[in-house]
Amino acid sequence: MTINELREARNKAWQGAKAFVESKRDKDGLLSAEDAAAYADMEKKIKDYSAEIERMEQMEALENELSKPVNTPIVAKPMTADGKEKPKTGRASDEYREGMLKALRTNFKQVSNILQEGVDADGGYLVPEEYDHRLIDVLNEENIMRSLGHTITTSGEHKINIAATKPAAAWIEEGGALTFGDATFNQILLDAHKLHVAIKVTEELLYDNAFGLENYIITEFGKALANAEEDAFLNGDGSGKPTGLFAATGGGTVAGTLSATIKSDDMLDLVYALKRPYRKNASFIMNDKTLAQLRKLKDNNGAYIWQPSYQAGEPDKVLGYAVHTSAYAPENAIAFGDYSYYNIGDRGTRSFKQLNELFAGNGMIGYVAKERVDGKLILPEAVQILKLKND
Repeated sequence: MTINELREARNKAWQGAKAFVESKRDKDGLLSAEDAAAYADMEKKIKDYSAEIERMEQMEALENELSKPVNTPIVAKPMTADGKEKPKTGRASDEYREGMLKALRTNFKQVSNILQEGVDADGGYLVPEEYDHRLIDVLNEENIMRSLGHTITTSGEHKINIAATKPAAAWIEEGGALTFGDATFNQILLDAHKLHVAIKVTEELLYDNAFGLENYIITEFGKALANAEEDAFLNGDGSGKPTGLFAATGGGTVAGTLSATIKSDDMLDLVYALKRPYRKNASFIMNDKTLAQLRKLKDNNGAYIWQPSYQAGEPDKVLGYAVHTSAYAPENAIAFGDYSYYNIGDRGTRSFKQLNELFAGNGMIGYVAKERVDGKLILPEAVQILKLKND
């Protein structure tokens, strides 16, 4: 079967599963144990379709990659006036990257002069530009808030001006006196909170040329930083860390607090609690356990409010709006809004630092990667929060 045929089969299976549940409910709206088991088999088949679709998409992508010509001409390579390739300089140069790898593998006993141009003010050596870009790639892949929010690179405290009140128009008589309204402005300050991750690596691995030291450091540091960032961007209280979307102070606007189990009408109230201009780019953020509850809800017409994605690369939807899930989103709250109003401020660049002799007795070497970052929601009304009943 083709990918499209599999998607159609999955869609038919899903529609059949929904119809089966509707036809088998008893007067209390429940399924018998036998019918529940039958529905579980239907749901497993739908998941198997999804897994096969994903596998075929990966095979198709690999086939396209392998089908590319071996010798593809490069037409946009930077050149100097004499036609030669423009050499990279500073932290972008091959010499700097090779110098960093050599320093890491020799426990910083062999530090070339090229690294001196990248010395960090707090000690250590700045990450080569190639490393820094690849670290950002890992962060974007693992961190939904970096893909949804607005990222700013800052060199110092960054001030964001917010219009607090706007002037209003008023009717006046011919020749009447003008009335003046006051437009007021607030300021949001993006600071810089320090985040670090440390690892220990055995000397044998460092000296083993077969060990991919560069990829190991980039991947492991990137995942650790991404996880810590995502937790702070969602739940941080602003004390020594960013202010999260779900923070009691500085987070989104609380649209309501439920005293009973969530219903489909509660989700409709949440959607329309958000002002219309923000809704065109709005989406949901919630925990996976919360989404599991929403998948069982129906609207007043008997249709499920959750709609699975039938196209590769598109997220699932609830009431027509995209749903993003995070393991760090609280289980007792749902966010709905335009997250481009969440500003992430990256201060400077990331850097590596050796932990001198701290683990020498164990035959290991420690390294630290650190960054300075802040995050704040600059317009609380752009994100509405629904508080769920605590079980």
